Amino acid sequence: MNFAANPSIIAAALLLEAAFGYPDALYRAIRHPVVWCGALIAWLDQRLNRREAQHLGGGRMAGVAALAVVLAAAGLPAWGIQAGLMAALPRWAAIPALGVLASPLLAQRSLFSHVRAVETGLRAGLEEGRAAVSHIVGRNPQSLDAAGVARAAIESLAENFSDGVVAPALWGALLGLPGIALYKAVNTADSMIGHRTPRHAAFGWAAARFDDLVNLPASRLSAMLVLGAAAICGGDVRGAWGAVWRDARHHRSPNAGWPEAAVAGALGLRLAGPRVYGSARVDDAWMGDGRAEATADDIARALRLYRAACGIGIACVALAAVALSPR
Repeated sequence: MNFAANPSIIAAALLLEAAFGYPDALYRAIRHPVVWCGALIAWLDQRLNRREAQHLGGGRMAGVAALAVVLAAAGLPAWGIQAGLMAALPRWAAIPALGVLASPLLAQRSLFSHVRAVETGLRAGLEEGRAAVSHIVGRNPQSLDAAGVARAAIESLAENFSDGVVAPALWGALLGLPGIALYKAVNTADSMIGHRTPRHAAFGWAAARFDDLVNLPASRLSAMLVLGAAAICGGDVRGAWGAVWRDARHHRSPNAGWPEAAVAGALGLRLAGPRVYGSARVDDAWMGDGRAEATADDIARALRLYRAACGIGIACVALAAVALSPR
């Protein structure tokens, strides 16, 4: 496989996804690759995650086997497609074609749209804001006041910038279509079976730990991109760096604290902190030392920061593509 072509593929995918997203008509016709992956994970969960294997050793081994099947199902076809297209087509045709195939596995446009909907809803009223934020966070929206809704939207924007945009782009730039497909398979598995519920504590262990590992470099990179965006958008660069240095390691997630702390510091906010998921209270550390009373205006500021960070990321991938292009 020609690894030098991978940044060009991902640069094309980022530009296509930012411009067009994933068309609704296409979703209605064939759904989405993540939905296909999710169906396989659900089937494996039913088949392999049996009560008699719930003890620690058996459940973990079954989870490892399930994750291996999911990775093979995602990675092998992607490898075959990229190798076939690069062999059959000239570079100028293969790269855009692979960019089209990779673009649904990025979430720049959809993340912006979902968070913008929370801003719009919150400006209309608390219940509208709660309804909109319920589509992007797992916590109980009825437990949130207006500031809680705004913070939840900004936290989701920060965390998903890392694992929905930066991480797939990074792995795609390194490994091409197989890299971005493998990353999304791991991330989807973690979102479905990686939670520490009685059913998935053992079975989802491999997915959760592997997701932590593959997201580690992207979470740090996403914080750096937010710092660059703060410099462009007039955010508090020093505050962002201070929050990352001081607070990121105290987050209950080994990765989510980096982009959340960077965004909190850049905007002069406090994010994370104690939250309610379902009926369970999670006492997480605060990210940032600003005000906790976030508003719809703060969501708009966060979205400007996000767009600038995405732009910097695209520029970096494009520069890598130019540097690696054949002379």
